[in-house]
Amino acid sequence: MYIRARLTLMNFLEFAVWGAYLTCMGNYLGTVGLGAYISWFYAIQGIVSIFMPTLIGIVGDKYIQPQRLLGLCHLLAGLFMVSLWWMGERTGAGYELADKGLFITLYTLSVAFYMPTLALSNTTAFTILKRNGFDTVKDFPPIRVFGTIGFIVTMWLVNCATLDGGRFFFTIGSNAYKFQYTHWQFLVSGCLSVVLFLYCFTLPHCKIEHTVCRSFAESLGLNAFRLFKRRKMALFFVFSMLLGMSLQVTNSYAGPFITSFKGCADAVVASSFAANNATLLTSLSQMSEALCILLIPFFLRRFGIRGVMLMSMFAWVFRFGLFGAGSPTMPGVLLFVLSCIVYGVAFDFFNVSGGIFVDAECDPAVKASAQGLFMLMTNGLGATIGTLSAGAVINHFCSWEHGYMLGNWQVCWFIFSAFALVVAVLFALTYRSK
Repeated sequence: MYIRARLTLMNFLEFAVWGAYLTCMGNYLGTVGLGAYISWFYAIQGIVSIFMPTLIGIVGDKYIQPQRLLGLCHLLAGLFMVSLWWMGERTGAGYELADKGLFITLYTLSVAFYMPTLALSNTTAFTILKRNGFDTVKDFPPIRVFGTIGFIVTMWLVNCATLDGGRFFFTIGSNAYKFQYTHWQFLVSGCLSVVLFLYCFTLPHCKIEHTVCRSFAESLGLNAFRLFKRRKMALFFVFSMLLGMSLQVTNSYAGPFITSFKGCADAVVASSFAANNATLLTSLSQMSEALCILLIPFFLRRFGIRGVMLMSMFAWVFRFGLFGAGSPTMPGVLLFVLSCIVYGVAFDFFNVSGGIFVDAECDPAVKASAQGLFMLMTNGLGATIGTLSAGAVINHFCSWEHGYMLGNWQVCWFIFSAFALVVAVLFALTYRSK
């Protein structure tokens, strides 16, 4: 019980760091002259995930215990995130950033050290659980669910927390000084990263598996790429990349999309609860995620990785399609709610189950590297290609006007839904696994 409680707090903080800015950063970028580059900010997370998780995973396999490396990465990520807040503080609300290049550089450095922690936290949890006699398929999901709860808590915090005229308070009403629209979201994230850095050095040790290296590639930890020699694993990683193309689309644009209704000429639509609380509304996605994580052991044992991934792929079809068909007032807002509900299946049945599957299929000496490889294919190649492609589509049909991203959002969401459907059909026809 003690071990699970320790890992539960680790997961809570791990995702609370991300939840503070991931879904609402686009709103802030639009107010400081970076609205046209939202897709690039989310693509940067993918670009660094192409190489950083794998490189950090190698270090975690061979040189530094994973839990300590997790802490060090969070320290660096947190300090760079606090620097973003400081730049925003010096600029002031409502003004364009004077040095956009420095802002982007600091953001890139922060996510370069944060993204590997998603794999490192899995490696740390799996290692500690196994060494204490726990079953990862049964015992990890209830621990991981608190990561989603942490994500939700900070989403609610930045949605409602407001600093206006030197006065701090919480509100769900319309206010331009909510953290979800300002640089204060970065301070929340940075401070939580520093707290997790300190906590990681109190976790149980994760002994490094010392093995005799038989080749130069193995000495560098690149032998995790041998998993591609197995057809089942090669197809799994390829479709992980294709499915990863959907991962950051709604994180990037759900906030600006729902908030854009505030720029509508219809006063009822512009003043609706949904339009003024985009972060709070989209947090329903994470609530659904929290519930779906608990269903993973049953579905993974009952349907296997193929069945679970198929469910995830078709859930993405509905995730995008329902956004395209919905609106912020009744009854259209119910479609937004349904979109958030199916997100739990779309994200968890792939991301969490995939991590468990990779851990079960690879050698203990390359577990951290293999998790890094999974991150490379999903949050690296897949998310980068998907986010940039989505950005190109949205920038074609929509543009920033008077602080809101206005245009034909419906066509954009239906295009993304059609892509997810094609991937699901191809996967059903090509992937076979017991």
